[in-house]
Amino acid sequence: MRLAELSERSGVSTATIKYYLREGLLPPGRQVNPRTAEYDEEHLRRLRLVRAMIQVGGVPVAKVREVLGHVDDDSLGRTIRLGAAMWALPQLPEPDEDDEYVRAAHAEVAALLDRLGWENTKQLTTISPSYRSLVVAVAAFRRTGYDWGAEQLAPYAELMHRTAVLDLDNMETHPAGTERVEFAVLGAVLNEPVLRALHRLAQEEETARRYGFE
Repeated sequence: MRLAELSERSGVSTATIKYYLREGLLPPGRQVNPRTAEYDEEHLRRLRLVRAMIQVGGVPVAKVREVLGHVDDDSLGRTIRLGAAMWALPQLPEPDEDDEYVRAAHAEVAALLDRLGWENTKQLTTISPSYRSLVVAVAAFRRTGYDWGAEQLAPYAELMHRTAVLDLDNMETHPAGTERVEFAVLGAVLNEPVLRALHRLAQEEETARRYGFE
C-alpha cells in the first residue's frame, strides 16, 4: 500500500507517519522509485502500536524508540528481550538510597519476595527498574505513617502474578517472536490504565455494597 492508504487505514495523518519514519519508530517502506515507497500489514500493525503507546500510554517518542529497539532485537533471548523492552518504559524516579524510608522499603520488598518465593525476581533486583519503582512507592506509602509491608503487599502481588500468567498466555497465542514482544509491550502500556480503572470501579462497588450511598 502507498502512504495515503496507510494513512487512511490507520487514521494517522501522512505528516505524522513521515515524522515517525524520520524518528525511526516505523521501518522504511519498500522503495518503488525515488519519491514513492510501499508499505505492508507489518507497517500498519507497528503504526497502531506506536499510536497506542504515545496517545493512550503517554509514552514519550524517545522512549517509544528505545522500547521498539529492544522489541526488534532478535539477537536477545526471549526473557531478556521482553525484559529490556518492559524496562525501557517510563518508570518512577530512582529511589534515594540515603532515605530511611527507602532503606526500610528495600527490607519490606525483600521480605515480600522471600514470602512469595520469587527467586528469579530476587536475581534481578539490582537491574530491574520495576523493583526500584516498587521500593519508591512503598517508601512513599510508609512515609505517610501507614504500615505497608510484605504482609499487606503479598495478596496484591499474588493477584498480579495471576495477571502476569494471563498476559503471557495471551502473548503466546501470537505466532512470531516480534509480534509476541509487541503484544506484551502493548499489554503493559494499555493494561495498566485498564487495571487501574477496574481497581477503582471495584473499590466504588465494594464501598457502596458495604456502606450504601450515605
